[in-house]
Amino acid sequence: MPGYRVQRAASRRIDDIYIYTRETWGQDQADHYIRGLFARFEDITARRVAWRDVPREIGVDGFYCRYEHHYIYWRILSDGAVGIVTILHKRMHQIDRFREDAPN
Repeated sequence: MPGYRVQRAASRRIDDIYIYTRETWGQDQADHYIRGLFARFEDITARRVAWRDVPREIGVDGFYCRYEHHYIYWRILSDGAVGIVTILHKRMHQIDRFREDAPN
């Protein structure tokens, strides 16, 4: 399996998640949450989690799953790798935010 690549928007979201978690619950919790997020990327790549289709109304092909309080969205890239498109908090408006973050 070719592995995964974190795309630009997802990288920014990871930074935001880390900063918010560190400021709210401390360094240890932030480190723990981000390690778990990257472990979930590995699980996605190895297909150890269900690949749910992104809803058609979003108008973008891809997949998603949940990790604790966030949804992870990804696509299969041309080389077969998993491209992590974005990570959105469960309280965010998913369709609008995904459209903002998804590359054309």
